[in-house]
Amino acid sequence: MRRSQRLSSSGTKSRYFEHDVDESEDSVNPRAAPRRKPKPKAPSSSSGDELADGDKFEQDFEESSADDGSEAVESEAPSQRKRGRPPKSTPGKRAIIDNDDEGAARPRKRGRPTRAVPSKKSNKPTTKGRADQVSEDDDDDDDDDDDDDGPRVEFIPLPKLRDTGGIEYQPEAIHPNTMEFLKDLKANNKRNWLKLRDPEYRRSLKDWDSFVETLTEKIIEADETIPELPLKDVIFRIYRDIRFSKDPTPYKPHYSAAWSRTGRKGPYACYYVHCEPGSCFVGGGLWHPDKDALARLRASIDERPHRIRRVLMNADFRRTFLPKAKNDEKSVIAAFAESNQENALKIRPQGFHPEHRDIELLKLRNYTVGKKIKDSDLTGADAQEKIMAIITPMVEYVTFLNTVVMPDPNFDSDSESEGDADDHDDEE
Repeated sequence: MRRSQRLSSSGTKSRYFEHDVDESEDSVNPRAAPRRKPKPKAPSSSSGDELADGDKFEQDFEESSADDGSEAVESEAPSQRKRGRPPKSTPGKRAIIDNDDEGAARPRKRGRPTRAVPSKKSNKPTTKGRADQVSEDDDDDDDDDDDDDGPRVEFIPLPKLRDTGGIEYQPEAIHPNTMEFLKDLKANNKRNWLKLRDPEYRRSLKDWDSFVETLTEKIIEADETIPELPLKDVIFRIYRDIRFSKDPTPYKPHYSAAWSRTGRKGPYACYYVHCEPGSCFVGGGLWHPDKDALARLRASIDERPHRIRRVLMNADFRRTFLPKAKNDEKSVIAAFAESNQENALKIRPQGFHPEHRDIELLKLRNYTVGKKIKDSDLTGADAQEKIMAIITPMVEYVTFLNTVVMPDPNFDSDSESEGDADDHDDEE
């Protein structure tokens, strides 16, 4: 069909054959393209050059095809820029899109913008030669699938109990496995670690409990003032109170117990056993006494100094706890004061003369004694005999402290000893 070359009286091209396009394989159905309003013709320039009718028709056709998102064919020859005012750019126009780009966005159409819909990933490649990108997308999808499955649960087998090594658990001694457990606890002081090894902890705690039960009977025989109390009142717990501590470790890497008239708590002086690999010791006395007990003890040292001197000069006591001191009061008191320098006052306590005879004893705030022992002393068959060899010389010292800080109602001071001491002081 021949195209009409007539022009309308208004000077614009007739739009009778606007949609009459040659139907070929590369052509697009012109009905899919929206009908566009004719643009006002730009005023002619001085040269009077205009786009040819065919070129203008082809340009309109390409623009309408691009708006539909269909494939457009670029002209083989580049378009030449004509003279005159350039055509007004239409907002929303985009360059011709290559359909080979899988993730490219569609060109915007005129009118109200559509609501954005999140694109879905496709696991199937749409174009050849994109194997690398597809494999990466598959890996990402696999990772997403793993995340959707939820957190992974890892099953950790519970550690088995240590072999006894042919040594049976006995109440008179500490088993070597208990020492090994305390070593591991010190190196791995965490809640999850101990929770996994709860059977090993329970077995070591039972070993310590049986050892304390048998040792309590021997201590009661040595000091009749010590009552028979439940284990919970004698044994210190392994858990630490970390609410106000700078040390975040939740457990004590040792076992310990204290015997007094009220157990491990109370105002009385006590006997103490500490089981820690490499730091085992046996001791006793008053550790951080309260204000009233400390005031009574200082008053006794000031008013009756011969009583504490006599206790410290005991041969068995001095040989056990003050082996480096000479056999004289001054050397013994100096050695005792040096062993309790922790938390001691730097100056004289209030109310006492700075040149007091026993000023070094008055400055103290702890009145304790102790002796270190080897780990083998607790694991050996004669463990409790060695412990009692240290506790027995301490009985007189602990009894003296208790009569001062918590005297019995019917207690009478040794007046005869006081008179002897006064006569001794007068001779000096």
